[in-house]
Amino acid sequence: MPIISSAARVRWDRVGRVSLLIVLAVVLVLYFDHTLSYLSTRAEAGRESSMVQQLVKNNAALARQQQSLNDPATIQRDARALGMVRPGERPYVITALPNN
Repeated sequence: MPIISSAARVRWDRVGRVSLLIVLAVVLVLYFDHTLSYLSTRAEAGRESSMVQQLVKNNAALARQQQSLNDPATIQRDARALGMVRPGERPYVITALPNN
């Protein structure tokens, strides 16, 4: 039976630890891309959520403006500001004011 020196023997416990470390490193590298994708998607979702909130506020303001513009008093006020008159009314224009 040949005698194997201690330097030539394979230390299987070290080989096992090193191979486990290599497998762990490969798994971490594989999950790194997914982690970056998750973080970027989460940040984008936050931006989109704030944009949706802003659009909801704008929509509410536009709905209030539409309701105001459909009010008959507002329509009449804006028409008078444009110089329009109701049917049957007589328009008049002051052309010159007397000097004091």
